[in-house]
Amino acid sequence: MNNVHLIDHPLVQHKLTLMRRKDASTASFRRLLNELATLMAYEVTREMPMQEIEVETPLETTVGKVIDGKKLVFVSIMRAGAGILDGMLAVVPGARVGHIGLYRDPKTHTAVEYYPMLATGNSAIAAVDRLKEVRPRSIKFVCLLTCPEGLKAMGDAHPDVPVYTAAIDRQLNEHAYIVPGLGDAGDRIFGTK
Repeated sequence: MNNVHLIDHPLVQHKLTLMRRKDASTASFRRLLNELATLMAYEVTREMPMQEIEVETPLETTVGKVIDGKKLVFVSIMRAGAGILDGMLAVVPGARVGHIGLYRDPKTHTAVEYYPMLATGNSAIAAVDRLKEVRPRSIKFVCLLTCPEGLKAMGDAHPDVPVYTAAIDRQLNEHAYIVPGLGDAGDRIFGTK
């Protein structure tokens, strides 16, 4: 699990704890997720390649470093991944955006093409499989939280893809939900349950 980056900044952990509360409203959950994703984006983009450009300040011409946001693509795994997207775009507004529609079959727990967690790992693996078809230069997988089972599955399938997460929870339950977790993130983001 040396390819796993636990983002344990105090602000990230604070917001995650507030999101875990079962009595957190839909509006509160959305706001906290957006804020948390923005904070996580700083760590995920830490090693982005930069290039030098010449800029003219009010006093003189100098050289500064920039990233090329047009080469960066954020791909959201629908539906819960949409909650992370806005926070990431707040930091890199020039990034391109893609979506992958997947859901976890409630009986088989397998990914069906059509959540921001890495539970069984099946949806994450299917999404990365799909992304690798277009041969990107690199892929980083960002999830709000995960568990050992999901990390193992992802690591076995895609050992070259680093995982960035705010928490590694204890395990999956019999319904393939992360525990202690925070419930169904999609339902909590969109207020559907």
